[in-house]
Amino acid sequence: MLLNQKSPSVYSVSRLNKEIRQLLERNFASITITGEISNFVSPSSGHWYFTVKDDHAQIRAAMWRGNNQAMRFKPKNGDQVQMQARISLYEPRGDYQLIVEQMEPAGEGALKLQFEALKMQLASEGLFSASHKKPLPSIINKVGIITSATGAAVKDILTVLQRRAPQLEIVIYPAQVQGNTAHQQLIEKISLANSRKEVDVIILGRGGGSLEDLWCFNNESLARAIFTSQIPIVSAVGHEIDFTISDYVADIRAATPSAAAELVSPNQAQLFSLITQQKQALFNAFKHYLAIQQRNAVAIKHRLSLCHPQSQLQQKSQRLDELSINLEQAIKQKLLGAQKSCSSLNNRLMLRSPNLKLQQSQHQLNKLKTKLETQLQQQLKQASNNLALQAARLNSVSPLTVLARGYSITKNEQGQIINSILQIKPDSKMTTTLIDGDFTAQILEINSK
Repeated sequence: MLLNQKSPSVYSVSRLNKEIRQLLERNFASITITGEISNFVSPSSGHWYFTVKDDHAQIRAAMWRGNNQAMRFKPKNGDQVQMQARISLYEPRGDYQLIVEQMEPAGEGALKLQFEALKMQLASEGLFSASHKKPLPSIINKVGIITSATGAAVKDILTVLQRRAPQLEIVIYPAQVQGNTAHQQLIEKISLANSRKEVDVIILGRGGGSLEDLWCFNNESLARAIFTSQIPIVSAVGHEIDFTISDYVADIRAATPSAAAELVSPNQAQLFSLITQQKQALFNAFKHYLAIQQRNAVAIKHRLSLCHPQSQLQQKSQRLDELSINLEQAIKQKLLGAQKSCSSLNNRLMLRSPNLKLQQSQHQLNKLKTKLETQLQQQLKQASNNLALQAARLNSVSPLTVLARGYSITKNEQGQIINSILQIKPDSKMTTTLIDGDFTAQILEINSK
């Protein structure tokens, strides 16, 4: 029996894929999914293509350029991420895939992202600048220690200080160094030490731990408290490879609490030895880091070789070549049109030279300049004549002119001008102003008409 190809129950491949895509997008419009990134590629189009997998399964995924441009980080193979996505189907191949709309690191990666964001913010504000770092006092008599009173860090610091400089006085400011409220206690102890002004230097620290254990030392408020401290602060948080925001903003960063104790104790020979040890430790850490990166590179290369993306890359390369040829031809056509338009505009411009207009404008400008100068001279002459006339009028009514004719002005002790004998009282004093000075007289007798 032959199937009826016109029956609505007979699907073409395109129709089937289209309806499956619509079904998936309708029922899985928004889901949250976590997994590990692999096969990550970022072509020149700006879109991201990768695979999300766990220990037992994997799924293809895509994140369009309009969404990934707002990302604060660019994922790489091996990253654990959490994504907000919808499920769709790529119809030409019949592959179902995730269309990722949002992505953020999962677990410790999120903390590292917060760490880097705060580090960049404070660095841009100048909190890490060397110009703000306070040097250690040349003479240290009293050391303050802000840490847990029962932790290993305080014991290590006290042991080193007792061995190297037993004469130093020590003040311990006990505080929590782990937990949600630990940074508040650390800020309070820094403020207390600054208000008392009883120590020459402060050691702020704790022993090693995970990123979560040390997180209170990555607090922005604590960083600002360290920055505004009037007492130099030595940060000694975790082990040598551990770095926190407190380390960057502090005046000095010590690799360990014991190293901080050695920095503030006046044993120069031991300090030189410590620098040598730190140099070797840095070299070893760098070698260790390089070894880890080499192992990661080998592992990633091995994982890529297992995924065999060669066929897809060849197809994409062929498509890229095709688009490149089309783009090159379009650019040539565009340039040819632009050259023709430029030639036409150049001819029109040559026919409308502005030289004549400039000459006419220059002639008109010279005429206006001559006319302006003539009017200015006339107005200046008229203003000078008016000034001379007003000066003569002012001089004619000036009291100095009246005084010059032999007249005088008499005032009482209150500065009032006397113009009647009735204003004068016996034994009062009068001041008379003449053309060349003043004199004061006392009234002995008044004779009125």
